[in-house]
Amino acid sequence: MSMSLRDQLLAAGLGSKKQAKQIELEERRQQHKQAKHNAPTGPTPQQLAAQAAAAAKAARDAELNRQQQEKAAKKARRAEVMQLIEQNREPKIDPKAESDDFFNFIDRQKVRRVAVNPALRERIGRGELVFVRYRGHYELVPAAIADRIRERDDQTVVTISAEPEKPADESDPYKDFVVPDDLRW
Repeated sequence: MSMSLRDQLLAAGLGSKKQAKQIELEERRQQHKQAKHNAPTGPTPQQLAAQAAAAAKAARDAELNRQQQEKAAKKARRAEVMQLIEQNREPKIDPKAESDDFFNFIDRQKVRRVAVNPALRERIGRGELVFVRYRGHYELVPAAIADRIRERDDQTVVTISAEPEKPADESDPYKDFVVPDDLRW
């Protein structure tokens, strides 16, 4: 079996084991420097693809997170609206026991009606009470509370707009006779 040059020099007594290890260490350092110097300076195509995939995943995760936060905020606003209505609604009038009077209003192109008594009718007419949608029904809440509800969910508050008054026709023979608003047939 042939011996390496290092082993032959050590056997001849021309060098020590310590010197041989030192030279071997220097050779490894040189190889490492050369490998580092010859290495590509930019990222490899695999690294670029991995970075692009990570960026796409981060963007997708950010969008999902934003959607979840938006959904949670909407749910919180809805809960606030429900709480405001529950705490501030006027008591219901039983149409069979207390009153046979109804207040009619238009909501979503349909005429709706709610049982009222004369005091509630007057407060609705003055604008002190406002209708809100609540669990498939309508409730009356004070106007200040309706403004707070409108800030959170504009669709919950029912807007009752009075019909604009038409200008009086000069040829109308009944123009001097005013029909009262509370006229009931």
